[in-house]
Formats: sequence, structure tokens, C-alpha cells
Amino acid sequence: MRLKRVGVLTVALTFGATYVVFGLIAGFFFALFGLLFSGLPGAGNDSGGPGAMFGAFFGVGAVVFLPIFYGVLGFLGGALMAALYNLISKLTGGIEMTLE
Repeated sequence: MRLKRVGVLTVALTFGATYVVFGLIAGFFFALFGLLFSGLPGAGNDSGGPGAMFGAFFGVGAVVFLPIFYGVLGFLGGALMAALYNLISKLTGGIEMTLE
């Protein structure tokens, strides 16, 4: 069997959903570090001043922003890669697969 063509929209949706999960994981770590370090003194942060609020907002905001950002980029990247695969597979004959 040969894979000669892929559905651009289905690949894009799959990549987008996968990257949303990556974004949630990355956002969690950004939030964790933002919250952990927002209370530390230094760099204009007096352990509870505006720097602490900025750190906490940035950390929690990452949980919302990064999944959206990663999801959009994953969708666009998946669509581009699927379209390129469809063009290149015409030249190369596609990917040979053995299925049971």
C-alpha cells in the first residue's frame, strides 16, 4: 500500500489539537515557575509588590495564551506540511506502508 494523499484539514486539526496539549503542558510549567518566583525578592520585586502581581499574572496567563498560540501554529504548520506532502508525493510516489 502507498499513502499518496492526506486530507489537509484533518492533518491540520490533528496537529492543532496535539499542539494545544503541548501548550497546556508548557503553560502549566510557565505558571508554576511564575507563581513560585513571583514572591522572591530582587529585580524590583519586594515580595508582594507589583513585580509579584506581574509574575503571577504572567504565569497564570501562560496557561491560557500558550495553548491558543501553540494550537494555531500547530494547525497552520499541519496544513502546510500536509499540502507539501501532497505535492511531493506526486513526484516520489508517496510513502510505502505495510498494514495488517
